[in-house]
Amino acid sequence: MTCNIFAVLVIVQEKRRGSYYSSIAKLFASDSTNQAATNAVQIFGGAGFNTEYPVEKLMRDAKIFQIYEGTSQAFLLFKIFFQDLSATQKEIQATALKFAREEILPVAAKYDESGDFPWVIVKKAHSLGLMNPQIPEQYGGPGMSSLETALIVEALSYGCTGVQLAIMGPSLGLAPVYIAGNEEQKMKYLGWLASEPILASYCVTEPGAGSDVSGVRTKAEKKGDEYVINGQKAWVTGGGYAKWFFTLARSDPNPKAPAGKAFTAFIIDGDTPGIVRDTRTITFEDVRVPASNVLGKPGEGFKVAMSAFDMTRPGVAAGAVGLSWRALDEAAKYALERKTFGTEIANHQAVQFMLADMAVNLELSRLATYRAAYDVDRQVRSSYFASIAKCFAADTANQAATNAVQIFGGNGFNSEYPVEKLMRDAKIYQIYEGTSQIQRIVIARMLLGYFQQNQTTRGI
Repeated sequence: MTCNIFAVLVIVQEKRRGSYYSSIAKLFASDSTNQAATNAVQIFGGAGFNTEYPVEKLMRDAKIFQIYEGTSQAFLLFKIFFQDLSATQKEIQATALKFAREEILPVAAKYDESGDFPWVIVKKAHSLGLMNPQIPEQYGGPGMSSLETALIVEALSYGCTGVQLAIMGPSLGLAPVYIAGNEEQKMKYLGWLASEPILASYCVTEPGAGSDVSGVRTKAEKKGDEYVINGQKAWVTGGGYAKWFFTLARSDPNPKAPAGKAFTAFIIDGDTPGIVRDTRTITFEDVRVPASNVLGKPGEGFKVAMSAFDMTRPGVAAGAVGLSWRALDEAAKYALERKTFGTEIANHQAVQFMLADMAVNLELSRLATYRAAYDVDRQVRSSYFASIAKCFAADTANQAATNAVQIFGGNGFNSEYPVEKLMRDAKIYQIYEGTSQIQRIVIARMLLGYFQQNQTTRGI
């Protein structure tokens, strides 16, 4: 509900003209109003139908917005096109999209089938400045903004989200160093990523600790001027190839110690003795790490690990946006080619409604993503908007991929067509870097806290 309200406000703030965006605003705002009123009544329970409470009137009032000045069904029929961007943004996106179409699209299916790591593409992306573009210039990087990085991720994901992740996967690993590292650490590890097409990984998740990060059991024991690390990490993106790892380990042996004081963050070089790894799992067996590789202060690792998500979740959302964009393009193309009952299926209202729903959610998830990235650029810490973008874009990608397969019909399950892979790829966005359920918890906690202080959710 909050996602919907926020996205409509962004559209209004953008001051975009034309029937396309005014239709999106009217359609989504009216549908959101009805859903918000219905949810409010549900939360009130039986009291929601009592005129002594305000919400029953809200539900009655909401319905007219789906009817007057054009029904919601009428507004689903407007055509699809891509929003305007600034000249700089268009140039960045054009470069990334050209790379996606020429270097990624032709070979994506091959890599999907073989499971090989796309080193050739990764190296080409690095040479063009499309890999780790957010690394500041003083450390040898392109120095692009988070918004520009989101444009690149979106475009690369249009080609293939898996290959995009191979290129941009180090973003999560480098974020804690960017946020909490000292100058020596930044110069060494960010500079390394900027100068060579290498990978870095974020090692937090464990076999028994995913969404519950406080359940991390990997231990760090201080011995002289070193720490000895023992434990196992799971689902490590790029773990089989990473040159260094951001790692969270429990440094306080007291199991009752609060998360904010129990963990320490480390940078661990990939060739350190005692590291055993495969594609996704990293095992640390008496791995000795110098105290100089502690990231931030000892005992503050949990804060460092969590702060990275506000910086990286807009990028994850951008990947989901790119997938939704590709799903919409593929579905629109197929709908204009495939004929049933003597005409292209694009002329059938049922198909038009699916395409229009995909377009509406794509544009809104894109705007939410750009807003979250903009907050990072302004150095405004906003878990609220980062979670909104990640949650809404992930859900949108899954619905877009499902609709695309539906429009393709039986061909949607055929690997000769691209949409079955889109549906497989979409699901991960509701899981990694915080599940959609975790995002909703974050959103709800923050809006409730804000409301308690301000008696409104507007302006959060």
